[in-house]
Amino acid sequence: MSPGAQTIQELPVETSEFAADPAPFLRVAQASHPWLARFSQGYVVHGYQAVCDLLADDANLDCGFGPVIDFYEARGTMWGRFMDEIIMARPGLSEGHKRLRSSINRAFTPRRATEARGLIRQIVTGLLDEWAPPGSFDFADFAAFIPVSVVFGLVGVSTDEIPRLKTALENQLLSVTLDPAAKPLFMAGWDVLWAFADTLVKSRESEGAGEGEGLLDTLIAAKQAGEMDETELRFMLLTLVVGGYDTTKNQLTVTMKLAIEKHDIFEACSKDLKSCAKVVDEALRHTPTVSPYRQVSRDFSYHGFRFHEGDTLVIATPLAGHDPSVFADPEQFDPARANANRHAGFGRGAHICVGQFLAKAILEESLHLIAQRLRSPRIDGEVEWRPFLGAYGLKHLPIAFDV
Repeated sequence: MSPGAQTIQELPVETSEFAADPAPFLRVAQASHPWLARFSQGYVVHGYQAVCDLLADDANLDCGFGPVIDFYEARGTMWGRFMDEIIMARPGLSEGHKRLRSSINRAFTPRRATEARGLIRQIVTGLLDEWAPPGSFDFADFAAFIPVSVVFGLVGVSTDEIPRLKTALENQLLSVTLDPAAKPLFMAGWDVLWAFADTLVKSRESEGAGEGEGLLDTLIAAKQAGEMDETELRFMLLTLVVGGYDTTKNQLTVTMKLAIEKHDIFEACSKDLKSCAKVVDEALRHTPTVSPYRQVSRDFSYHGFRFHEGDTLVIATPLAGHDPSVFADPEQFDPARANANRHAGFGRGAHICVGQFLAKAILEESLHLIAQRLRSPRIDGEVEWRPFLGAYGLKHLPIAFDV
């Protein structure tokens, strides 16, 4: 029987039960079809090779958030325009995507990520000095301050702004959960974030920015060179702030949970960065935190299955790493796994994460310092997962430890 003729299982990806433990649901889906399932709005791609192939298929799939914008009836709003025009929403083969990608690539090279490690260590050390003394805290709350503080440092903005923006940042990625109750939250947050970006750009331009090496200088220089317009500049700044906030702090929290559940793994992280790099790769294989949307732009077939124009696909990278045809014993968290670095956590193709090198630097340096400062950490309360669709991960991870 061809894959297209097989029964396609429904995956309850919108439910809290699925978010808390996708494995039993996934096993049923894998038994029905090797790489595809259904959900209420379309299809879920869960097989590793299919995830990699379809993430890079710009000829047949639109990467934009059109289905999300339409779900909330938000066409014509500035938030809707943001979701429709940001870099990850533009077709990978388009001039607009190439132009915007070129304008920002130089700010996120491996060299720039290496240069940022000193800033990362400074930020994490300061936060540990503040948070560690009581011997317990919610790690998800703690982790929320790390990536955004790094991005603010690279942009040249005081971290004093973070508490004011934190709720707005939290609410932005609620939009991709397709929950009608989320709309007033992310729309209100959008107004706060737009005002922040607009004020910051105007202030920095009045000071003659555009000639330095800072992240905002790079963006302003790109605008001055005609590589982006005024709105695209603000959209790009907000993309970096929002993306740097939710995805990386969620990944750090998931990585912490996986590491402390195996004491020897966490101890190894305290000794050297190489161990941390292996743990981070395996966490990105085991539980990455992003499931991009795609919309079929024209009828096409993939491995015997026929997709039709207008179909909505969720490319489930958190499930791809659990494909037993690629990763042996996929439920097992094993940083010694030889092929852990084949993960799809940063995507594939033209839309591969522009900030992947910075994100890995943040994850590795944070884990290393945390493992040195928090001894014998253990889960100390109720763990709560975020919705699977959107920025997946842990909403609450209460821990206790010896200082």
